Amino acid sequence: MSDGKLAKQEIILGNNKRITILNTVIDVLNMQETVALVEKYVQKKVPLHLAGVNADKINELNHNNRLKQIINSCGVINADGASVVLASKFLKKPLPERVAGIDLMQNLIALSEKKGYSIYLLGAKQEVVQKTAKVLHKQYPGLNIAGIHNGYFQKNDWPQISSELKKAKPDFIFVGITSPLKEYLVEYLQRDGNKGVFMGVGGSFDVISGTIPRAPLWVQKINFEWLFRVIQEPKRLFKRYFIGNCLFIKSVLKEKFSKKLEQRSL
Repeated sequence: MSDGKLAKQEIILGNNKRITILNTVIDVLNMQETVALVEKYVQKKVPLHLAGVNADKINELNHNNRLKQIINSCGVINADGASVVLASKFLKKPLPERVAGIDLMQNLIALSEKKGYSIYLLGAKQEVVQKTAKVLHKQYPGLNIAGIHNGYFQKNDWPQISSELKKAKPDFIFVGITSPLKEYLVEYLQRDGNKGVFMGVGGSFDVISGTIPRAPLWVQKINFEWLFRVIQEPKRLFKRYFIGNCLFIKSVLKEKFSKKLEQRSL
């Protein structure tokens, strides 16, 4: 697909409410509702790109039209960031809760073991994705892992990956590579005829495998998991979270007060 073409609009099975924040469509769903809706796609054999957006992703897509088209065309789009949930409340269109990507992934994997759905792990270093598969097998003994593939490949390898997925026919494909390459890859794989639920999971393989520790539960509950990650990887994440969050807040304030000015002018 050329950069100038728009992403294909996915079939939307849910009738849930959707809001728009900073040109980004987001579903008004909590964790339980998300899992139930995603399972409908699996049951009906309807392809799905399951996306999660945080402040950094929203900043990025507002400077990347192709990424914006892909994200806004996804069948399910969750708020994977406390800042997005706070912004929704500030803008008077509240989202119910943060649906953290790694937690959603674990819920879908638990569902897969229970219902007999298969999964595929795509991303991270070879040793990390292999360890992730071992950990998941230990946590979910009945889980069907249809295949794994590391995230170190070039664009000319995409047809081979697509072919492997078509043979494996997984119900869920968890993609642990960086954005926006992740979104471009998923778009390509779907357009090449791959079915199933594609979900970008960021660095979840590193956390599940034990390569990188996750923030303690109490830190997650007070919405400071992002700070825990910055402390772990300051060089890589400082700009994303501190500068990025400032840009996000600035944009949210602009959206809030520009709408107020519009209302006054009516």
